Amino acid sequence: MTLRCAELTDAPLLADVWADAMRRADRSEHVADLELIIKAAAESPEQRIVVAEFDGHPAGAVLLRVTTLSPINLDLTVQALSPHVLPQYRRHGVGRALMEAAVTFAEEQGVGHVATAATSGSRDANRFMARLGLGPQAVLRVATTHALRARLTALRPAHERGGRQLTQVLAARRSQRRAQAAG
Repeated sequence: MTLRCAELTDAPLLADVWADAMRRADRSEHVADLELIIKAAAESPEQRIVVAEFDGHPAGAVLLRVTTLSPINLDLTVQALSPHVLPQYRRHGVGRALMEAAVTFAEEQGVGHVATAATSGSRDANRFMARLGLGPQAVLRVATTHALRARLTALRPAHERGGRQLTQVLAARRSQRRAQAAG
C-alpha cells in the first residue's frame, strides 16, 4: 500500500469516493468542486488530501485540515475529514493507514489533537474510530433550513404564531353554525 498527496487528475476518483458526502449535484459538478478543493489543499500548508493505493489501485482517501477544535475552543486539531475506504479494500489496513497519515500530519504541524467524524449510520466506521481511541466529542445534527423553520414555528405557543389554536378555531366555527341554525 502507498499513500500520496492528491493531484488534479484524482478529482474524478475522489468524486466517486466521496459522492455520499458531497452536496447534491451531478458528477461533473462534484469533479469541478474537487478540483477546487485539491488546488486549495495543494496551496495551503494547513491542508492535505491523502490518497491510498492498494496494489496500484485507488483504495481510499482523506482530507486533512488544521483548524481549532471549535470556534470557542481554540486548541489546534487536525480534522481527518471524510476518511473513506472503497468497499473492496476494507479490512486491508487502508483505513488505519489513512488515520496514520492524519497523525503524521498532526505531528508535522505540531498539533496535539486529531478529530474525525463518521456518519451516524456507519456502524463499522464508528467502531473502527472507537477502536483507535477516538471518543465522541459532540453530535452534529443537520436539518434543512426549511424543515427547521417549520418545526420551530410549530413549537411556538399559538399566541406567538399570530393565530388561534385549532381547538379555538373549531369552537368558533361550531358556535357560528349553531347561531345560523337558530336564526
